[in-house]
Amino acid sequence: MAIVRVALDVPLSTLFDYSLDSSIVIVPGTRVLVPFGRKKMAGIVMECAMDSALSAERIKPVLQVLGDVPPLSDELLVLLRFCSDYYHYPLGVTVLSALPVRLRASQLVTLKETMQFSLSVSGRALDLSLLSKRKVVQHRILAALKLDSLSAAQVRALSPSAASALKALSHAGWVETCAVPAVSSSFTFNNTHTLTLEQQHAVDAITKASCFGCFLLHGITGSGKTEIYVHLMNRVLQQGGQVLLLVPEINLTPQLENYFRSRLPDVELVSLHSGLSDGERMQNWLHAQSGRARIILGTRLAVFTPLPQLALLIVDEEHDASFKQQDGLRYSARDVAIFRASQRGVPIVLGSATPSLESYYNAQSGRYQMLRLTQRAAAQARLPTVSCINTSNIIMQHGLSEPLLKALAERLQRGEQSLIFINRRGYAPVLMCGACGWLSGCSNCAGKLVLHLKDRRLRCHHCGHQERVPHACPSCGNADLQPIGIGTQRVESALQEYFPRARILRVDRDSTRNKGTWQAMRQQIQEDVVDILVGTQMLAKGHDFPNLTLVGVLNPDGALYSSDFRASEKLFAQLVQVAGRAGRADKTGEVLIQTAFPDHPLFRALREHDYDGWATILLAERQSAGFPPFMYQVLLRAEAKHEAKMYTFLQRARDAAIELAMPVEIYGVIPAAMPRRANHFLAHLLVQSEARKPLQQFLREWRPLLDALPAQKLRWSLDIDPIDF
Repeated sequence: MAIVRVALDVPLSTLFDYSLDSSIVIVPGTRVLVPFGRKKMAGIVMECAMDSALSAERIKPVLQVLGDVPPLSDELLVLLRFCSDYYHYPLGVTVLSALPVRLRASQLVTLKETMQFSLSVSGRALDLSLLSKRKVVQHRILAALKLDSLSAAQVRALSPSAASALKALSHAGWVETCAVPAVSSSFTFNNTHTLTLEQQHAVDAITKASCFGCFLLHGITGSGKTEIYVHLMNRVLQQGGQVLLLVPEINLTPQLENYFRSRLPDVELVSLHSGLSDGERMQNWLHAQSGRARIILGTRLAVFTPLPQLALLIVDEEHDASFKQQDGLRYSARDVAIFRASQRGVPIVLGSATPSLESYYNAQSGRYQMLRLTQRAAAQARLPTVSCINTSNIIMQHGLSEPLLKALAERLQRGEQSLIFINRRGYAPVLMCGACGWLSGCSNCAGKLVLHLKDRRLRCHHCGHQERVPHACPSCGNADLQPIGIGTQRVESALQEYFPRARILRVDRDSTRNKGTWQAMRQQIQEDVVDILVGTQMLAKGHDFPNLTLVGVLNPDGALYSSDFRASEKLFAQLVQVAGRAGRADKTGEVLIQTAFPDHPLFRALREHDYDGWATILLAERQSAGFPPFMYQVLLRAEAKHEAKMYTFLQRARDAAIELAMPVEIYGVIPAAMPRRANHFLAHLLVQSEARKPLQQFLREWRPLLDALPAQKLRWSLDIDPIDF
């Protein structure tokens, strides 16, 4: 009888021993079905042994070896063990959370044969002019198929309604399915762009790396970082390797998918993100594991994808906070990607116009190699001019100043697009009674209910609570309730009044909630049927709108004097990214920032396009204050419905930390920035050290003590390298 130690999706820091018939050959990484209590659970074999510390009668047998998918590689198991150890999270939950949902279940799975669509004989003979012009999507699909066969994903990328249009075309007999040919060692590279000298230098420097190296690709917006990525991909693919490209948001994937497929049409590319169905995600994951998929494009969880021929990792917009998981295993996908590249011995590229201070500092210190792109890729394209509109001495209507309205009118007259950026959705941040001062507070949170005027609702953007707009003040009965502040809906409404003939499109989480909506909106923008965009940070990065020449930024001042020490870093990155949407083609771009503090060093650096100067200021501040990247931090978070229980737990945790007498700084227990959310109180305890090693040593001693503390009716977690407080 053999013993296997199995990782299970349970919050316990241990593996579980099961017996297995010694005649069955099994290796670590194999998926198995085992009994656990009264349930049957799928788990992953982590170790094989000949004996166990448990008595024989307590060891239950493995119910079934699930040989439906290949075992996870030793390399991936080492990566997952590292994450469990570094982030001090149960190994079983770490391993299982890295798998697609379908592989966490107890059922067997099958890899579907990938199909492609091509024109039939009658489809090739079809005269498209005879097809009704109203069938726009069918026209689009047929035109694309005349060039080459398409995968299901490529068809879906053409339109949100592509599935129904394809079904109609198949029913008519114009489109047929065919099996995807086996992976080919040869492929087409559509080299449509000549690299600039800076781009060529970057490509050469990275491809010369014969082992691990971390490259910080610091390029201004529009400098052609994506073009560098595709040239690097081409070189890696020629050598039979796989490429993993991580992006911070799902919304960036369709544009990048289409771009890479147009440049490398013969190479199988798959996406991995939460916007896919469970079945789609599993199939794409299995294609990556088999080596069939050569380019893997995904959000943060894709960093754990098994890739047998991995030869290059790219983290686009590496500064983005979305790479940090904020619950469960609180990992940083960027940092895990760096470890994985080191483990594999391959290069990794971190791309950004506004690198995180941690990455910038590492480049300045020589840990990373800095590669700079100081010019826009298009010869005629120039960085936009940035100006500030001083709002302290002018009257504004619905948050819009006269100079900004005048600039919008000029673009409308010239047939150019404009973007109004305000990072707050809804109509107004709060509803107020002028008679008694009542504010629309959330009954479950310390925050306020945001007014959404179109559906007459007050919504909390923290816990999701919503209620109808009251007819009168709940406190004094006054019927005259006033919206205070501005959101995307209010700006959209005001612009429609100012410019009634303008085609205005609002892009935020509310307007893009339905699947495929953002893709359709992006198509509208590209086809130039939109005059003014109103949006949040969804529009701030990664998008290329050639006819957009004006960006107006509303109300950026809130972050200048925030309690979050990272607030000004995030604001600068956000404004640089949104400013970079303007003037990317041959038309001059302009950015107008409405602020009451036009002389603030941040805005001065923006006007001068001086990231290095601003980063130098911030690094000096961080060093004097004892903040990252000069310190390494861990945050013990706790939340509970009963405030006293939460603070008692945290104080006991602090006392236990002090008793360890280790070389770390232990701060006092303080409320979180949002001290109450969804009827739960939140507080935390910060511990930091000048070096990573002593902090990790401390955590290994502290974690068992935390596990032993009474923690009834509360939740707690450790956040290593936190970015939000």
